[in-house]
Amino acid sequence: MTAAVIEAESERTARARAEREVVFADDLLPGVGPQQLTLRQGLAAGGSATFLTLTTLSAFDELESAALGVLAPDIRDSFGMGDGAIVFLSAASGAFLVLGALPMGWLADRCRRGRVAGWAGLAFSAFVFSCGLVANTFLMFLARLGVGVAKSSALPVHGSLNADTYPIGVRGRLAAATGIAGRLAAVLSPLAVGGIAALAGGDDGWRWAFFVLGVPSALVAVFAFRLPEPPRGQHEMKSVLGEVVEADRAMPISVEAAFARLMRIRTTRTVVMAFAAMGFGLFTGPVLTNLWLEERFGLGTFERGVFGTLGGLGVLAVLPFVGPRYDRLYRADPARALRLVGYLILPVAFLTPVVWFMPNATAFVVVGTVPVVLLSSAFAMVGPVMQSVTPYRLRGLGSALAAIYIFFIGATGGSLLSALLLDSYDARTAAVLIGVPSTLVGALMLVRGASFIKHDLSQVVHELREELAERDRQRQDPADVPVLQVHGVDFEYGNVQVLFDVGFEVRRGEVLALLGTNGAGKSTILKAVCGLGTPSRGVVRLNGRTITYVAPEQRGRLGVRLLPGGKGVFPAMTVRDNLDIAAFQLRDRDAGFLARRRSYVLDVFPDLAARLGQRAGSLSGGQQQQLALAMVLVHDPEVLLIDELSLGLAPVVVQDLLAVVERLKADGLTMIIVEQSLNVALAIADRAVFLEKGQVRFSGDAQELAGRDDLARAVFLGKDGG
Repeated sequence: MTAAVIEAESERTARARAEREVVFADDLLPGVGPQQLTLRQGLAAGGSATFLTLTTLSAFDELESAALGVLAPDIRDSFGMGDGAIVFLSAASGAFLVLGALPMGWLADRCRRGRVAGWAGLAFSAFVFSCGLVANTFLMFLARLGVGVAKSSALPVHGSLNADTYPIGVRGRLAAATGIAGRLAAVLSPLAVGGIAALAGGDDGWRWAFFVLGVPSALVAVFAFRLPEPPRGQHEMKSVLGEVVEADRAMPISVEAAFARLMRIRTTRTVVMAFAAMGFGLFTGPVLTNLWLEERFGLGTFERGVFGTLGGLGVLAVLPFVGPRYDRLYRADPARALRLVGYLILPVAFLTPVVWFMPNATAFVVVGTVPVVLLSSAFAMVGPVMQSVTPYRLRGLGSALAAIYIFFIGATGGSLLSALLLDSYDARTAAVLIGVPSTLVGALMLVRGASFIKHDLSQVVHELREELAERDRQRQDPADVPVLQVHGVDFEYGNVQVLFDVGFEVRRGEVLALLGTNGAGKSTILKAVCGLGTPSRGVVRLNGRTITYVAPEQRGRLGVRLLPGGKGVFPAMTVRDNLDIAAFQLRDRDAGFLARRRSYVLDVFPDLAARLGQRAGSLSGGQQQQLALAMVLVHDPEVLLIDELSLGLAPVVVQDLLAVVERLKADGLTMIIVEQSLNVALAIADRAVFLEKGQVRFSGDAQELAGRDDLARAVFLGKDGG
């Protein structure tokens, strides 16, 4: 029976979603259409300084990564490490990106991004230089940790800044150009690093490569501080709306809320999962290759550098064609552009065993160039895909999310597996056993997930249009902005959707009743409003400002307060102590404010004033509800949310609470009250919203609801309803 109920609910959810989902025509999607920009025109639109500076910083990142791969055997011998240890240290350095990804993404969505990139570049330079100074494995680990954290700015900060600086139509080519610069650095790095190490000579010749690299990266980082800060989301707005909507003053974004929203975007979820799978083989490949070239073919540092340089030339030859191809496909059909990324990866799964069974070093490098070209080309397009479907307010954290999955799950997981396999087998076994399944899974996920992208882009269009309409409304009548606005909210618990396009507004001083049967979604709406849950779609505004991604504690400071259903007091503590605990957050306010609020709540609840020394657990149910409400009112809320006001209380107690609500209403407090009793709702509410199975069936004057026989009589009065 349980399985049947779950299946029926899933079918209902799927039908409701299908009825609601709107896929706009292709020419209405951002960046899609006949207009074509040359790369020169795209750079001219935002100025070339941003692109050149960020690309150069990214190139230094690639150069450093390639240098580590080439020098891995020398570092291993210098510190007496095993193969598994050096593979873990080298590959896990990519996982260190995760430690900086979240703060970098958070900063990218809130701060001037050029300054963030500049400080990260200076830190990168310092830690790279320190790699040449380390005296043991532990210090090298710490230096690599610092390098990884500093490099974490590349995806969230550089990607976000480039996306807002340059038009959508050139993002593929810009990503390819960045990849070319990085690959050029990687191509030259083996030769340069090998040459520097050979020229320095001795067991510690590898140290000079890090010394030489650390200086110029610091010089470039200084230029990043002066980069201009473009309007966020301007090119999506220009494409969809024809103008740039001036954003309201930015509200602080909760990382938890942002990630919850991002993982509900199916294209985003598919891309990060796919590249996380591929990361198992992608990040261990260079180190395993260099170990194999030394152990199997006996190549020294310089020879490995030469072969690494030759192997990377193929990437330079192909990337200039991949970027324009992606842009053309995206302009015609975004789904085809995403499938291109998957099709680039798919052959790698079949080529990997062929490469690792080549009989000599020359054949190994020549054949191995093909998978490197394909993977590098596909990886370069991750940024444009993520930027297209990520809400512009969350662009930095969206890239941080991708970094966490790709570098932490992929790089760390791959390095651990490689280290385990190397202890029992060899580099070839590790590369084949890890690389084949990871690339196959990733490629198939991208090809299959391409069908989601048009729907996700349509959601971008819908949200931008709603933002423009709200901006125009606020301009036309600033005095008519609702205190609270919920628009187009969908909400899911796991894979079960419980709210469908829910929307309503609450005016200042108004009391709104949320009505409906059990399971209708009333309490879930309150969670979405106060920040205890993040909607998968839609927007929540407070006084015209978007708070959809604001943390619940910050919403509390802004004036949104929730009285949850059930027991809301500490029963072992006295009434006075409960009020003191509730006021703990107000400890930084002046003593006069706290005294006024305490005096106010005791005036509203005189029964509590006479019981300050009594334990809360000994109070009656009605008195405990009064105390719970008093604990919320201490904070002087701007919007009060009450869940199940009358649940489980005797009628006489309910009447006392209704009198309190009337007092609060007379004092001008804005309230949303969840109720199942129509009589209670009619007694206190100005307007009512009736929910059934997660959808709004009625919204209007509370008295009008009493005349709806299909709702009021059948549901609330317990009659058959005909």
